[in-house]
Amino acid sequence: MIAMLLTQAWRAMVANKLRTFLTMLGMVIGVGAVVLMVAIGQGAQQSVKASIDSMGANLFNILSGSTSASGVRTGAGGAPTLTLGDAEAIAELPGVEAVAPVHPGSTQLMYGSSNWYTSVFGVTPAYLDVRDWPLSEGLPFGESDVRSATRVALIGQTTAENLFGDEDPVGKTLRIRNSPYLVAGVLGRKGQSLDGRDQDDTVLIPVSTAQRKLYGTPFVGSVRLIQVQAESAEAMDGVEKALKNLLRQRHRIREGADDDFTVRNLTAVAQSAAETTRVMSLLLGAIASVSLLVGGIGIMNI
Repeated sequence: MIAMLLTQAWRAMVANKLRTFLTMLGMVIGVGAVVLMVAIGQGAQQSVKASIDSMGANLFNILSGSTSASGVRTGAGGAPTLTLGDAEAIAELPGVEAVAPVHPGSTQLMYGSSNWYTSVFGVTPAYLDVRDWPLSEGLPFGESDVRSATRVALIGQTTAENLFGDEDPVGKTLRIRNSPYLVAGVLGRKGQSLDGRDQDDTVLIPVSTAQRKLYGTPFVGSVRLIQVQAESAEAMDGVEKALKNLLRQRHRIREGADDDFTVRNLTAVAQSAAETTRVMSLLLGAIASVSLLVGGIGIMNI
């Protein structure tokens, strides 16, 4: 019975070559569309996941500012309200894994006849732990470098390629605003952040060096940003409330007054982006499935 049906089907296909070809083409296009759409969705999800992983886990950004004066309000970062003392106090809170004060800026770098304009961040050694950022070469700077405001630098992969080319940068001396800095190590590759910024186009120096010798500060110990890592995702809500209460107390902000700092939950932002990508993947798969279904109905009709 089956053999007879197969024989009849084969004869019908041979007798109607064009119809057979078009039917096969419809099947190929339908299946290919499903595979392509699903692959695009999964690729987008993996890209977002890689960006999230590159930021580090369970992170908060605390930005200095904003303040109000004569009815004029400044935005986040508009006033120097955060200090190294704030970072040390936050590190003592329960549920906090690590804290890294950051004093950011951008400036020109030079090495030999090459020059490059990039971000130069003043950080503490804990920054590498908070960002989960290993070195590909060399060694990190330590607390002694922070205490001594040593001119030492860790450079990202993009910065290394543009300044040093194929030359090994470890142990070399680059110049930042005409001051010499020893390259102690090269950061591992991170790639783009969720906002499209090249994370490898950066230089890290001790926070005290940035404060005293590079950018300066409005007052001793002030920083523009503090990054906080919670012990787990479950602890983040409690940590956020605790650090807000602590900073309001330290900054002597009276009840009902606005905060002079801004707390951003980077994990929540990342999860929102991941959820958007997941929904997009489901929609792409659904569209491809509909096209396959329509093609199947056409085949059955033939």
